[in-house]
Amino acid sequence: MRGIFDRHYYTNQGPLAQELEKKLESYLNVKHVICVTNATIGLMMAAEALELKGKVIMPSFTFIASAQSLSWTGIEPVFCDVDPITHQIAIEQIDVLVDDDVTGIMGVNLWGGACNPVALEAFASSRNLKLYFDSAQAFGCKVGDTRIANFGSLEVFSFHATKVLSATEGGCLCTNDDFLAARLRNIRSSYGAGVPVPVVKTSNGRMSEAQAAIALMSLEDFPENQQKNKLLFDLYEKKLKHIPGIKLVKPAGVTFSNYQYIVCEVDESVFGLSRDSLIAVLKAENVNARRYFYPGTHRSIEYNHAKYNQNLPATDYLCAACIQLPVGAIVDEDAVESICEIVDRAHHHAHALKSYFERRK
Repeated sequence: MRGIFDRHYYTNQGPLAQELEKKLESYLNVKHVICVTNATIGLMMAAEALELKGKVIMPSFTFIASAQSLSWTGIEPVFCDVDPITHQIAIEQIDVLVDDDVTGIMGVNLWGGACNPVALEAFASSRNLKLYFDSAQAFGCKVGDTRIANFGSLEVFSFHATKVLSATEGGCLCTNDDFLAARLRNIRSSYGAGVPVPVVKTSNGRMSEAQAAIALMSLEDFPENQQKNKLLFDLYEKKLKHIPGIKLVKPAGVTFSNYQYIVCEVDESVFGLSRDSLIAVLKAENVNARRYFYPGTHRSIEYNHAKYNQNLPATDYLCAACIQLPVGAIVDEDAVESICEIVDRAHHHAHALKSYFERRK
């Protein structure tokens, strides 16, 4: 921070932002990294740079900004259901959603896993559709020997405070396409940075030097943080597998995961309590558990009507069943032990707790 103040250079693609891009390109083994102020801006820039029109197919089981980035750019999202086991987009259901207005597919890589990008690339190519990825949750992950960042036309990452690589807020776009990278840099609007090429519009998507400074330190810590996340994931798996009605979701489709999320499905008929009741129990014990995602994007304001695909049973089920448990820098093994004990006790006292919640309605 002292260096930033000494240089009087806070934004507009400063030296720290440039250093971050170069280090990310090396780590991800991708030709171009374009850092931005947040991933939502990045997704909007992606749609513009790819010149998408009409409709884009995407899963509904995602953070709502994925769909809103399309709406901001005048594109209609077409919602696809997800696989009930992996929670990733159900590729076999995409074909029936393709019509003459569909120009692209947005894959979303969830829970430190991947949505089979190789199969999606093959499908998109067969239908002459553009393909890109919301990889907000997938930094550092691998499919085979390839880092996520190298699939489709481009990929977008988030460096939000909830992510394993954090800039407190921020993100980046990755591509191996020189012209597409030039378009993205011009759309981002970093005056004089890179080759000027024609674009329809520009934005203010620049990453600040302060964000870049935090991200550079976070990148140094990534191996240690990933290892800790894996340790905590393994402990959760060990402790939760004996509790009826609780299913820990494992990162799917990757050979290396960042393990940045602990997501479980709660089967009320077996566990004895609904997902929301379990969250209430955990919050009463000062555990910050969350619904994730809720509601499904197709049930949210703007998209909750017949214009959009509403027949998404797996998404509806997961939105009612999934719970996110704490993981990350401020969580230790003792905390995981305590959280799992609370979940176990909630199951054993489910009948009394259910009666208590019903009386409070």
